[in-house]
Amino acid sequence: MKLWLYKHYKSNMYRVIGIAKHSETLEELVVYQALYDSPDFGKDALRVRPKSMFLETIELEGKQIPRFEYIGE
Repeated sequence: MKLWLYKHYKSNMYRVIGIAKHSETLEELVVYQALYDSPDFGKDALRVRPKSMFLETIELEGKQIPRFEYIGE
């Protein structure tokens, strides 16, 4: 998985910081930072999500698209 900028399918931008492993299950988790101010999480909040969910595709308007699209540096 490439680090740096990703765009969520709902248009928000995120910076992937790295991959962590859950201390008990060893599940890979993506550590990423929201590049906006959120009323729920605050400004530039750090988040984690299972890698499998981060990289999955979703169906939107009858098309399969990535949940997060790699944008680059």
